[in-house]
Amino acid sequence: MNTLKTLPRRLVSMLAVIGVLAYAAAAVVTVADIVGRNLGMPIEGVVDLVQLFVVAGAWLVMPFAFQSAAHVSVDFVLNMLPAAAAAPLKVLAALVALVLIGLMLWYGFDTFKVRTMFGDRSQQLGIPIAWYWYPLLVGLAASLIGVLVQLSDSLKKKESQA
Repeated sequence: MNTLKTLPRRLVSMLAVIGVLAYAAAAVVTVADIVGRNLGMPIEGVVDLVQLFVVAGAWLVMPFAFQSAAHVSVDFVLNMLPAAAAAPLKVLAALVALVLIGLMLWYGFDTFKVRTMFGDRSQQLGIPIAWYWYPLLVGLAASLIGVLVQLSDSLKKKESQA
């Protein structure tokens, strides 16, 4: 049972680490290209690589922001409200987030199918376009998990305060 509770958190944290590593890879490739250009050896396809790494970083880190409630919120309003009024607003916000992320995942998957139907590839290196979509779809699916973990934590806090 304990593994069942920690598995979603570990998954989201693991994806966040991969996302941060993707950002680091984008930075390394960019710096290596700058140095390489000064030495007459630029990196082939740097734009394709940096775009792929940044897209992966953004979408794979997003679930952690939901899980840890680090996303943009109007804390000063919630802090002014009594706990009894703030708790339902947090639940409502989580439900709205679940609906919006679910819709993004649904329509994102539809768009993924259309965009990859013809086997499109990136311009410089010929990276399959699907590789750009995988982090987006995984990040959205994991964001649903992150919101559910945060909602569970909020509800547990509410119960312990009552």
